[in-house]
Amino acid sequence: MPTVLALLPDGFEELEAVAPIDLLRRAGATVTTAALGDGIHVTGRGGVTVHADTTLAAVAALPFDCLFLPGGPGVAALRADPRVLELVRRHAAADRWLAAICAAPAVLHDAGLLAGRRYTAHFSVAAELPAILAAERVVADGRILTSRGAGTAVDFALLLVAKLFSAEKAAEIARSVCA
Repeated sequence: MPTVLALLPDGFEELEAVAPIDLLRRAGATVTTAALGDGIHVTGRGGVTVHADTTLAAVAALPFDCLFLPGGPGVAALRADPRVLELVRRHAAADRWLAAICAAPAVLHDAGLLAGRRYTAHFSVAAELPAILAAERVVADGRILTSRGAGTAVDFALLLVAKLFSAEKAAEIARSVCA
């Protein structure tokens, strides 16, 4: 089964993180949630505190099939953390999946991975991402998967299931949640 590492900084957008984590787990993926900080309790943008499985420090060296970055104000912490940029670049170099929603595609931009690629992101980072496909809800370009924001979280989650499993599995999960 595919393995996914979901990074959770304080200020992450809850819907953008929980919807993909939930649907990926329903599909059978092993999703590890990792707090960016030292503790395993992370508070999202809306004040919801989640109990992460572990910390980034504990799993940064482990291989995962997909690295998932949720959006929200916590993206600033992802962008400022050199461990995150190193992890993103390592995943790209190993031809592993990279998934980013909302403002998180800016992290992929910071890592130098969006030049010449198709991608979307939240309008709040459009000035930094001049080639943004603002009208697209989700975009897949090779092993880079991007989405616009909280309102596209289920679409994004189903894209992840389709890419990591199959279109049939994504359709099955979509039916099960009435998407």
